[in-house]
Amino acid sequence: MSDARDPAAQPERTRFAWRRTTLAFAVVVVLEMRRVLVDGGSARGYAGLSLALCTWLVFLAAGQRRIRQLAATAPRAMPPGLALGAGLCVVASATSAAVLLW
Repeated sequence: MSDARDPAAQPERTRFAWRRTTLAFAVVVVLEMRRVLVDGGSARGYAGLSLALCTWLVFLAAGQRRIRQLAATAPRAMPPGLALGAGLCVVASATSAAVLLW
């Protein structure tokens, strides 16, 4: 078995992972929007929805930035600030879901 690695495969898989995660965030926002609109909008519901929407927009911007970085011939490692921002977006998304459910 060869230990040779295809240098083009890893950035492509990473780019697809960013796209899948961004799509998952969009699905969460749509489901939260549906819940707020179908169940009647309370102040807490709209607060959770707005937090989810803002979180998705921030993650979308971070994802697009990383995807552009991966398009380079030799992509750099992900900057720590981008990793921290993506992690905070995940925590904020979970918080918005908790706000919406309670």
